[in-house]
Amino acid sequence: MQAVFFDRLSDSVLEGAAQARMGAMAIQTVAPGPSLRTVRTAAGAVLRVPADWSLLPPGDAGLTRRVKVAGDHWVVQEKVGRRMFSRGVWAPAATIARIEKELESERSTEAYAKKQESAARRREKVQEEYVEDFQGAVVEFLRFHSSHAVLSRRVASLVAAHATPVGSGTVARTKRIPIERRAEAAVIAWMRHQTTAYDSMPIPRVKGKRREVRRLLAGRSRSVLEAYRQGHTIPASCPLKQALAAGTGSLPQPQ
Repeated sequence: MQAVFFDRLSDSVLEGAAQARMGAMAIQTVAPGPSLRTVRTAAGAVLRVPADWSLLPPGDAGLTRRVKVAGDHWVVQEKVGRRMFSRGVWAPAATIARIEKELESERSTEAYAKKQESAARRREKVQEEYVEDFQGAVVEFLRFHSSHAVLSRRVASLVAAHATPVGSGTVARTKRIPIERRAEAAVIAWMRHQTTAYDSMPIPRVKGKRREVRRLLAGRSRSVLEAYRQGHTIPASCPLKQALAAGTGSLPQPQ
């Protein structure tokens, strides 16, 4: 009886190991598991990481890309709030070590250094062009009266400085919506933080409440912008006027 029990236990262990290895081949995106060297699949199953695998931390895009192409791997992602964060890639340790060595050799050459320098210049040019286009889209969205044209450009500059940096994770960096909508969303977000008490506002942890508050503040921000569009005389109490004064020391003089 004991022999049968241990035979079944052995079969179970082997089956579990086989499933883990199959999972390694078939499943590529997982979440962190409940303990060290475990991951959780989209279906909720917990798998143990193969013993000969190592976790490659995020940070080196070139190395990560090559490890993924090389064969079996698990991409570990964790959702925090509404954003998804990379926690690294599990892959065979021998594969990671081999590719690291290959990359180290490549990156030590003069040709690689020149290639990186050229790529950096291209990225910088693309970024500069995007910032310029984005500022133009912001000015177009603001549509301030000619008497407030200087302020329009100032707001566009401040919004772009906040929203366009690479890796900022703001709406301005997405390509899923047209640049006109990105500009609008970025202005409203900037005003929410700069011209309202949103950052210090106690908001109940009730589903949909934060979205409701944002909609309310967005409506107020649009009302503020409308006064500038109509060319009205802006009082000193205007939150946008105060935000610009606080950010620059004094408001720019009309030209």
